[in-house]
Amino acid sequence: MLKPLSTDTRELVSLDGLWRFALDSEEVPEPWNGPLAGDREVPVPASYNDLFIDEAVRDHIGWAWYQRDVRVPRGWEGQRVLIRVGAATHNGVVYVDGTKVAEHTGGYTPFDADITDVVEPGARFRLTIGVDNELTKRTLPPGHRVTGADGVDRLTYHHDFFNYAGLARSVTLHSMPREHIADVTVTTGFEGTTGRVAYRIDAIGDAEVRVSLRDADGEVVATGMGAEGLLEVPDVTLWQPGAAYLYELETELVRGDELVDAYPLAVGVRTVEVRGQQFLINGEPFYFTGFGKHEDTPVRGKGHDPAYLVHDFELMRWIGANSFRTSHYPYDEEVLDYADRQGFVVIDETAAVGLNLGVSGGMTARNPPLTFSEEGLGVAMLETHKQHLRELIARDKNHPSVVMWCVANEPASQEVGADEYFAPLIELTRELDPTRPTTVTSWLMSNAENDRVAGLVDVIGINRYFGWYIDNGNLGSAEVRLEQDIRAWLERHDKPVMMTEYGADTLAGLRSLHGSSWSEEYQVDYFDMHHRVFDRFPGFVGEHVWNFADFRTTAGVARVDGNKKGIFTRDRRPKSAAFALRRRWLGLGGRKPGTEEA
Repeated sequence: MLKPLSTDTRELVSLDGLWRFALDSEEVPEPWNGPLAGDREVPVPASYNDLFIDEAVRDHIGWAWYQRDVRVPRGWEGQRVLIRVGAATHNGVVYVDGTKVAEHTGGYTPFDADITDVVEPGARFRLTIGVDNELTKRTLPPGHRVTGADGVDRLTYHHDFFNYAGLARSVTLHSMPREHIADVTVTTGFEGTTGRVAYRIDAIGDAEVRVSLRDADGEVVATGMGAEGLLEVPDVTLWQPGAAYLYELETELVRGDELVDAYPLAVGVRTVEVRGQQFLINGEPFYFTGFGKHEDTPVRGKGHDPAYLVHDFELMRWIGANSFRTSHYPYDEEVLDYADRQGFVVIDETAAVGLNLGVSGGMTARNPPLTFSEEGLGVAMLETHKQHLRELIARDKNHPSVVMWCVANEPASQEVGADEYFAPLIELTRELDPTRPTTVTSWLMSNAENDRVAGLVDVIGINRYFGWYIDNGNLGSAEVRLEQDIRAWLERHDKPVMMTEYGADTLAGLRSLHGSSWSEEYQVDYFDMHHRVFDRFPGFVGEHVWNFADFRTTAGVARVDGNKKGIFTRDRRPKSAAFALRRRWLGLGGRKPGTEEA
């Protein structure tokens, strides 16, 4: 699943900008067969929900349609021509004029539509993309329709972020030779000062494969021939957290002196390993500091925004964070590219959030079935989940910033059937990528004694809210519970344990002499308590605060204008806790408190 690039043999045209837009309508049963009705236009990339002053758009369930005219460059004669959709939340379908050319399920991974046979170089065509935001028992995340007393259908789901929809990532028209490089896989390591880059090239056609590795100054440091091989790099410079160094692997298809296809890939030489209760990067213990995040900004929703990308990374660097988790779905490819270049460590997560029918009464609003039973999510969800893992790993396997796969967030891992459900998923993850550890984050009701999944993964991630959802306002009692909980995980499993979520809702500007809940003072005290506990356990390997910034959720009595656990407001202003975390994290420098290196 190579990202479209402009190379010596490939070209791309951005289709970002304003598109015609219309909600699905019974009056126009086949909107792809002509111009969309109405005069609405929307930007791509962006979620459509918050763009208009119209509840029918914001709360729409079902298909919405995007349309624009596109011209194929005249010089693309003899090339394959494709449309790349960065993401269509949650189901997508692509039409060229009246012909369906692709469909895809999964709202956070890209897909291509090969349109070579239905377009002509130099000619114009009508491109229509449909996006369906409905959540069901067969989607990730899952959800369901509920009909209210007023007869109006609403979408209900078990995850705590708004179900933004639309074309939230870029759409491109791109070309490649008919004989081409279809995929590249690299794995890296080192011994002493010699780096190793193992590569595998999947190619279409019978042209010969040639590779070369260039350093950051553009000098060739290793070359190879053939579809598979191992390159040795003398005096290697490693990719390090906070000190990114990238080589470039030039992959080429050649036939004699003719260049058939070329594709460059950024490569960071580094290793990742779990050893006992340590998490090692390049053989050195690593301590995670950072956040669970969201792709969430005002107006644009989950629309990718390069300005927010750069600013968010600057805020993370300022505060001393070295890592983040892509909660609760794969982020835009540009985010991982940027993390590679900036030296941030990433825990990459699937969209498997909400696999817990006990939350909010489950699918039936009372006495929900077991989550992983046939009456619950069942075998069909397992197949959906596998496909999400395949697409995530295929897309992100070459990023040096990605050090761990998170297979799911807060599933009902204490329920009967959880181990049978997750065992094949963990096995598949290791089969697809044996080089990175795995994790599944554990929710509050799953503990060291009843959890059925922790034994399957390499790193135990726990989401804990002692002092907020449990013992709210009583940090003394919360401290006792937290210490008992972490000790139990470490004693039961000889594995690293990290806090993948902890936080307290805080209203920016609310101050209290007594540290009352929701105040900025309480959020600071809450974190201070957690950090005292974390520092007592050598096998504890990291702290990811929930959340980087306030974000939008569905309305509710516990969610006034969204989730307020952010260290920054939704428009990225710091709360008091930001300065407290900065003092701690800059002092840690990626090392566990109390270790020899700290």
